[in-house]
Amino acid sequence: MMRQLFRGAPFALAPSLALGASKYNLQPPESPIAAQIYDLHTIILTICVIIFVVVFAFMFYAVFKHRKAAGHQAAHFHENTTVEIIWTIIPFFILVGMAYPATKTVIEMKDTSVPDMTIKVTGYQWKWHYDYLNEGISFYSNLATPKEQIEGRAPKGEHYLLEVDNPLVVPVGKKVRLLTTAGDVIHAWFVPAFGVKQDAIPGFIRDTWFRANTPGVYRGQCAELCGKDHGFMPIVVKVVEQAEYDRWVAEQKQKQAGGAVQVSEAPGAAR
Repeated sequence: MMRQLFRGAPFALAPSLALGASKYNLQPPESPIAAQIYDLHTIILTICVIIFVVVFAFMFYAVFKHRKAAGHQAAHFHENTTVEIIWTIIPFFILVGMAYPATKTVIEMKDTSVPDMTIKVTGYQWKWHYDYLNEGISFYSNLATPKEQIEGRAPKGEHYLLEVDNPLVVPVGKKVRLLTTAGDVIHAWFVPAFGVKQDAIPGFIRDTWFRANTPGVYRGQCAELCGKDHGFMPIVVKVVEQAEYDRWVAEQKQKQAGGAVQVSEAPGAAR
């Protein structure tokens, strides 16, 4: 009986461990780049912890073992070529070991070539505008949190300030290239689960990309202080299977062809 309880303990603790990991660590990665960033973060953090432990362990050992009360005299390493070479070579190899995976990840982050689809993202105070350049679809995405919740007249919802009227919809497993710009001030399109944070700058076109691994709803926010309602321009990306995406595209084209495109009002008016 006890053996069965111990055997089941890891599975019982798994949800709590996952919750703790997501609360105090990076979000679980849902794209290849996000996975590399997550692994890179773990590797560098581990190296830093090891260096911290080794250096402070040696320091405390030296202070205790070679204290004056024990009769030890201070050692002098001035112009000791061997010691200086050692403490130069070791950090050099540590930095190279950290720089190689970091450089590899940055290069892949910048590789927006051969996308499956391209979407232009324009930031405004305080909403996003999406143009599907391949499909000819265009719409605004505004905050959808009820005014009552924002003013404290109703309980806050599960996705308070992280819900929109029109999410960005993309197919799973496809390389999505984003062209970011802005119509007024600097914004930043940031979805942690995809490892994407790209500034949207007026008068400039910047690009980035992601490939979602799993269908689902992923949330982010503007990550560049852009005015008094900066906290009211969330990002929601809905990742669906290809068949569902094709149906959604057909519906959007039908709406636009029939003149039923919703004109989103400014976020301030919605609240």
